Amino acid sequence: MSRVGKKAIEVPKNVKIAVGSGTVNVEGPKGKLSFRVSPRVKTLLKDGVLSVEPVSELKQDRALQGTTRSVISNMIKGVTDGFAEELLIEGVGFKAVMQGKSINLALGFTHPVVLPVPEGLVVEAPKPTQIFIKGIDKVEVGRFTAEIRKIYEAEPYKGKGIRYAGEVVRRKAGKTVTK
Repeated sequence: MSRVGKKAIEVPKNVKIAVGSGTVNVEGPKGKLSFRVSPRVKTLLKDGVLSVEPVSELKQDRALQGTTRSVISNMIKGVTDGFAEELLIEGVGFKAVMQGKSINLALGFTHPVVLPVPEGLVVEAPKPTQIFIKGIDKVEVGRFTAEIRKIYEAEPYKGKGIRYAGEVVRRKAGKTVTK
């Protein structure tokens, strides 16, 4: 059995969970999320404790048990606390500016890169070299953060580019000239 899937999820008092036919709806102080559960697992809500059990002992069912439990746990954390990511921009002239509901990135290209902010996310650029992405859906926060980072990943020679806060970019030595 899945070790993660065996753990029961304690539902906080300020969170409402509705387990329906094939869906789990979570509502909390920050918003609502829903998830369509695979028919290969069943979810049981009893006395403020949610548990996920596989339908059979097949390897696929046991794997889905752990995945489903993690997704539901992240939904509960999202509607109570939310998720946040931080990106740092490094390079001469590289900057990020919020323009209404889109983010404008100047990254040394011939043109600025303008990305619309997805619905349900809050993006802030308090400094030109810092971007905060916040939201209740962990998948959406991570996807949009990765999309921004992918535009210009930090390169190993000068360290220019976009990186996660706390990410260490291994630096390489440049070319050496011999005489």
